[in-house]
Amino acid sequence: MSIRSKLAWTFILLLIFGITAISSYSILFIRNYLLEQGEEQLIHDSEWLAITIQNLRVDGNFETNLNEAARTSGYRMAIYDDEGALFAEVPYNRQIQAVEMLSDSLIQEIEQQNEVLLKNSSDSEQLITFTNIESTENPARYLRVSIFKDQVYAPIRTIRWIIYTGMFISIGLVIIVSILFSRYISRPILELEATARDIAHGNTNRTINLDRKDEFGQLADSLNQMADRLRADNLEMKRMYQKQSQFFADITHEIRNPLHTISGALEMLEMHDLDEDQKIKYIKTASRQTHRINRLFKDLVTLQRYDSDDHFIEKKPFDLQLLIHTLQELLEPDAEDKGLSLICETEPIRVLGDPNKIEQVLENLISNAIKFTNNGHIRLNTKEKTDSVIIEIEDTGIGISKEHLERLFDRFYRTDKARSRDKGGTGLGLAVVKSILNAHGTEIHVESEPGKGSKFWFKLDKV
Repeated sequence: MSIRSKLAWTFILLLIFGITAISSYSILFIRNYLLEQGEEQLIHDSEWLAITIQNLRVDGNFETNLNEAARTSGYRMAIYDDEGALFAEVPYNRQIQAVEMLSDSLIQEIEQQNEVLLKNSSDSEQLITFTNIESTENPARYLRVSIFKDQVYAPIRTIRWIIYTGMFISIGLVIIVSILFSRYISRPILELEATARDIAHGNTNRTINLDRKDEFGQLADSLNQMADRLRADNLEMKRMYQKQSQFFADITHEIRNPLHTISGALEMLEMHDLDEDQKIKYIKTASRQTHRINRLFKDLVTLQRYDSDDHFIEKKPFDLQLLIHTLQELLEPDAEDKGLSLICETEPIRVLGDPNKIEQVLENLISNAIKFTNNGHIRLNTKEKTDSVIIEIEDTGIGISKEHLERLFDRFYRTDKARSRDKGGTGLGLAVVKSILNAHGTEIHVESEPGKGSKFWFKLDKV
């Protein structure tokens, strides 16, 4: 059974039960009320009839006057003498016989009652009163007045019909209202259920438009937020999957090329008629490609630690000038081999950072500058600010086109793939630079034009 049917039947049964209970209680209450009013009216009328009868004379009009009193009041009356014997009864009915004689106990009870004596037995069909009559005009001593309870309850037939009619009309309205109300209540529930099912099946583009300010509206907003989050997570997972696929493809490609070169060099070294100069050439080629593979894995380890290690860097104060001079001594021979000048302009400055990681950043930037500069110089200088220092690496190299600047720091991205591989690049150097500086809470910036060189700079906090 659907929730709409359950709600409808619940409302219908509850309301029908309520209406039936109220109607039954109303009928019972009215019945008891009519009985009480009938008793009070009977007592009042009995007093009036007693006064009327005690003034009647026994003559030819006695029976006529008695019948007129009975007709006017609507009661059945019986009159008894001092001994309790019946001597008059109106209206006369053969099927309904009055008590011919009053018992002694009843007479005694009537005598002791200062007012009208009411007899209402649950197993009796009538309401009966007994009253003393003190008459000098006729032998009447006791008056018995009775009325059938059905006469008292007569108005309830009409009331019952009105109540039952109203009850059935109410039940009909209740059924209609319950169906409409259950639809109103169940519609957002069904919509929420359908949307949640679609989202569970992967349809994260599904949204709920419920213009409600109640809990259903809040639940709809929560489901929409969940769908938005899942949609964003799916897009991010898709993007990560694409990047991962590209990443593995790039790694495979990067490793395959040097391995092929090493394999070719080893095959050449196996030749017996190879002269000494050629042997040295192939050995250097294999060594260079081995160094390239080693550097590739070193960069991959650095990036993997950046992605997963919360303690990727360990900041501490260090002397930036000393670090730069150490790098200058290490990389200056490479620059001189190409006829370039490596100029380092710096003063004693203490900064806060991971010295090993900052050394790796500067080494990558200077090595790139040497690789892509054919003549001129590479200049490294520092500019002190109030609470920071800016480190710049500027070259007179081939420069970078504007369309490549946005993706320059992506992993395995090269502006010229063939040329980069010829120079032994891994395509990860600048990605490593960006990751290390991001971990330090700073950014790498670049300015470049083709044929006019490039300038990279970043900022570190002073101690």
